[in-house]
Amino acid sequence: MTAPHSGNGAEAGLDDLVIGVDVGGTTIKAALFDSTGRDYCPSERPTPRQLGPDAVVAATISAITELRAQAPAAGQLRAVGLVVPGVVDAREGIAVYAANLGWNQLPLRQIVTDATGLPVVLDHDVRAAGLAELEWGAARGLQEVLFVALGTGIAAAVITEGQVLAGATGRAGELGHMPVFPDGEWCACGQRGCTETYASPAAISRRHSAASGTSDVPAKEVISRAAAGDLVAAGIFHDAITALSRALVNYVLIMDPELIVLGGGMAASGPALLEPLRRAVAAGLAWRPAPRISSGEFAADAGRRGAGLLAWRALEKSGQSTLGF
Repeated sequence: MTAPHSGNGAEAGLDDLVIGVDVGGTTIKAALFDSTGRDYCPSERPTPRQLGPDAVVAATISAITELRAQAPAAGQLRAVGLVVPGVVDAREGIAVYAANLGWNQLPLRQIVTDATGLPVVLDHDVRAAGLAELEWGAARGLQEVLFVALGTGIAAAVITEGQVLAGATGRAGELGHMPVFPDGEWCACGQRGCTETYASPAAISRRHSAASGTSDVPAKEVISRAAAGDLVAAGIFHDAITALSRALVNYVLIMDPELIVLGGGMAASGPALLEPLRRAVAAGLAWRPAPRISSGEFAADAGRRGAGLLAWRALEKSGQSTLGF
């Protein structure tokens, strides 16, 4: 597949299309994609998680239905790629557990297929984002990569020999729950000293509020204040860099990646985040060179692009005009 482009609308002369949908805790992002990765009619809507898990499913189906109506011809739509957070059984099409969305053992693939009449591929949002960066973005052409999403929490896509790995139970890549501070703060997962308890955007904002007595300061602002010499912000950011770099050092020593790609909103901090993180990782790898660390190319759009890519890959693998689940 070639590098993707963007289009403003579905054009009459287009080849077949798929729909890519990324269901997040804050927004549901969707678009039509052709086989080159060009997107059409991108849309975003709030995730109505405060209304309950059924409302999130209904909003997801609505996003697909609205895009379907914008396709030039119904016969052009061949599949839906749907990616979600939490624990996902991609083989069985089940959203096993998603705390933010209230899903537990939800047969989401079948629900969406029944509602839309379209075949559906279901997978994990961060693995899909990593796949998009591997195929079209910052990691294209490489074989050994770690994609790290710095979102509400921290999760990763493990890429080895050019393939994104799910692991034995679909839980590969839980970098955010790697303990890095013995006897550190309690994490919501039940462990102590987890990476995301210190280094996720939510944790940076929370810990800054507790230390400074101010509230609602986003992580990117804390990083900016640290770079400007604010001592409180600098201490919080130092802890975040220490936690994240320790997790990355452990991964590098085990898997030896060529590249570490940072995604999610906090990656937009650019050199203010990348430079101290590179130094810390290099210092933790005293006897060997550190891999490159860079920001991803697609930022918050990586999951949606990955969803579309998953649908096309499944179609190509099946060798059929539609997927037969």
